[in-house]
Amino acid sequence: MTTAQDRQAVTDVIDSLIDAWRRHDADAYAAPFTDDATYVTFVGTYYQGRQDIADSHRVLFAKYLKGTRLADEILDVRFPAPGVAVATGRGDTYKGKHPEKLSKVQTYTLVRQADGQWRIAAFQNTKRKPLMEAISFKTAPGLIPAAQR
Repeated sequence: MTTAQDRQAVTDVIDSLIDAWRRHDADAYAAPFTDDATYVTFVGTYYQGRQDIADSHRVLFAKYLKGTRLADEILDVRFPAPGVAVATGRGDTYKGKHPEKLSKVQTYTLVRQADGQWRIAAFQNTKRKPLMEAISFKTAPGLIPAAQR
């Protein structure tokens, strides 16, 4: 049985990512992931394991994502099985002002470890294509998600 405390613990894990990103601390960013976590970027790059996640973010923070911040909005947290959580949200990186619309959809799969801590076992980041989405909804209304009808 999951509790409000479990939900808060899951969102706290995601909040820790935002804080680590703000500090451009690659090790702290990777810390909430399991040792064997998978991480898929919006360009399709696949990383395996906490060390790979830390190493890649060390480079990203020094180069392409230097000076950026991470915006995140959790849309849903559910617990499909004991000790498993799936969080879905929107996110984006930015410099300066927080973006009004977040351009990526993100899925986090978390597991409760033997020590009771929640860790991210898998992360998927997908860039939204709003124009393609609008066209598909207009030409095939059955594609519109129930929550948007």
